Formats: sequence, C-alpha cells, structure tokens
Amino acid sequence: MEIKELTALQISERIEYVKSKLGMSDEDLAAVTKEKGLSDAQACEMIENVIGTYSLPYSIAPGFLINGREYIVPMVTEEPYVVSSTINGALLAAKNGGFICSNTGSVMYGQIQLTGIRNPNTAGLKLLERKAEIIEAANKVDPVLVSFGGGCFDVEVRPVETCDGPMLILHLVINTADAMGAQAINAMAEAVSPLAESITGGRAIVRVLSNRAFRRLVRARVTVKKEDLGGEECVDKVVSAYAFADADPYRAVTNNKGVMNGIIPVVVATGNDTRAVESGVHSYACRSGQYKPITIWEKDGKGNLCGMIEIPMAIGTVGGTTRFHPGAQFSLKLMSVNSAARLAEIIAATGLAANLGVLYSLVTAGLHGDFEAARK
Repeated sequence: MEIKELTALQISERIEYVKSKLGMSDEDLAAVTKEKGLSDAQACEMIENVIGTYSLPYSIAPGFLINGREYIVPMVTEEPYVVSSTINGALLAAKNGGFICSNTGSVMYGQIQLTGIRNPNTAGLKLLERKAEIIEAANKVDPVLVSFGGGCFDVEVRPVETCDGPMLILHLVINTADAMGAQAINAMAEAVSPLAESITGGRAIVRVLSNRAFRRLVRARVTVKKEDLGGEECVDKVVSAYAFADADPYRAVTNNKGVMNGIIPVVVATGNDTRAVESGVHSYACRSGQYKPITIWEKDGKGNLCGMIEIPMAIGTVGGTTRFHPGAQFSLKLMSVNSAARLAEIIAATGLAANLGVLYSLVTAGLHGDFEAARK
C-alpha cells in the first residue's frame, strides 16, 4: 500500500494496516481506541483533582527512515495538515536515504541556590574539594538509577551576581539514562542541600532541576536531491526562506513553531513533558543572544538541499506518565523504542520532517493552497 493512500481509508482500515505492518493485536491497539484508553483510575495516578479525561486525535505518520531503519511515528495533535505535511517531509527524506541522527546522551543539571555567602568564589572551591562526598550523597537517593548506569557523576559551581546580591549555584551533573529524570534530579538536589550548606555556610533556597538541557542534545540531518523538489530553483527558495528566519526573529518564531508541530505530537504520544521540551528548545534557539531558527537549510555543491536540526531533548522511556498511560506504552511499542536516546532521535527527525514539509509548501503552492488541496 502507498503511504498516501492511508488518507483515503476508514479508521478501521488504518488499524488493520498497523496490525499487518507491525504484527500488533486488537489488545495492543485498544490502548488508543475507544475500547480502552486512559481510565479514571490511571488519570488519578498521574495528577490531582481529576474529574475525567480529555481526548485528542491519535494519528500515525509512516514512511520515516531513520539511521537506516523504517518507523511508523505516532502523532497526537489537533492541528489540521500537520500530520500530512510531516509525512510529505518524511517521504522526501526516505527517497534520499532518510535521516541520519545522533545524540550526546542524557545529561542534565540539578541546581542548588546558595545565598548569604560573603566569599562565593572561595566557597565554590570548598564544594569542588568535596566533590566525591557530594556525588555520593546524591547517588544514595536513587540507587535504581545508578544500577542502570545513571546517577550523579560530576559537580560544577557558578558564582552569579543578582538583583538580590551574590549567590553561589551548585550544579549536580546527572546522567538520567532512559528516564526524563525530573523527580530523581529534584530529589538529589534536595538531599545534597544540607551538605552544601554545611560546607559553604550558606543557605539553600531553590533546589531543582534545570530544563536548560544543553548537554542532552539530539541531532538529525537530511539531504534531498534537487530533482525531488522540482529543481534547483526550489532549493534556492527553501534556502532563502531559511535565511529570512535566520535574520528575523519574527519569522524565526513561526519557523520554530512549525518544527514543534512535528516534535510535540510525538512527545505527547509517548507521555513525555511538553513544557520541558518546549522551554529547552526555545532557550537553545536564543543561545547566541538572538532568537534563531532551530533548523538550518543549505545548498550543497551539486545543488541539493541539506537540512539539519540540533536541539535539547529531555524525554524518557521509563517512569513518569509512560508508567501509567496505556497510550504512551503503545506508542513506544509502535516504534519498537527501548531507549530515551533512540526516541529523542525519532523526535528530532520528525521535527525536521515537519519543517521540510512546511517549507516546501511555503515556497510552492503556499500553506493555504496545500491545506485546501489536502482537504479535497
């Protein structure tokens, strides 16, 4: 079956497509159909004050080729044309060898704010001198994470000047392995605080993770032959559209919203924290001092289109909502994902595919024209 033919099928026929393609059963698919889904009891395990549940469309985006492997990507979103546009980008990539992805691992920071210190530079050195003791105190909090190869492995200090006077910030550098890690990081920061206070003589106030996950990066790249875009003129138009976004923050914000149209539906489908991902990505877009696009598009020496994305991606495949939500568990099974690193790569590739699909529409028929054509 041609992937684009899925649009013309009934829901029951698309379900049969997934079952035949991946060997799934009716019981597997019940997690995202009306027969089962999220129960009230499961919802109460996730958050407080529950009175019911709220549904969104659960779509599939087949045709992704990532590091030589084919994927069907789940997308939970309410916005029309996002799924079909993302599929268009994925198909263009697949015709040209697909997406090549890599990642830097799952390293995040836990922060401890220390105040009331007259000599923060000297106090910072005292913390570093007792690094081994601090790391040991942090890792006692979560022996399970440590047993899976994660845990705190380094300590950093940052004296900062603020409107409320000088402060010393202690960073716990933590490998969260296949977890997003928020709860473990927060617990470690809280557990280490009394020790940090005794070493520095300061007062620990805020003890929490940082969502500025600049050591948890994921990358994806793709090259699309000019012939598959209708010629070199289209390549030039896409590169020009990127240049517009690179120079103008107003356009950059909208460009990045289009990238997040691909990213967030996969984050939602897998039970991950959309706010953590959004804040991390947008802070990364500002790292130069000006808000910039999170994708780059260039023309190579042969006139082909080359694209890439590099973003922080604080997501997990264990713990959190994934532990309770049957739809999230189904999504991981749909992609045969067993690690946070692989999931992060799929998410980055989906964002790049969404951007490719939208940019192609923008420089050809236009978004409205393509949307109207898709409706027909």
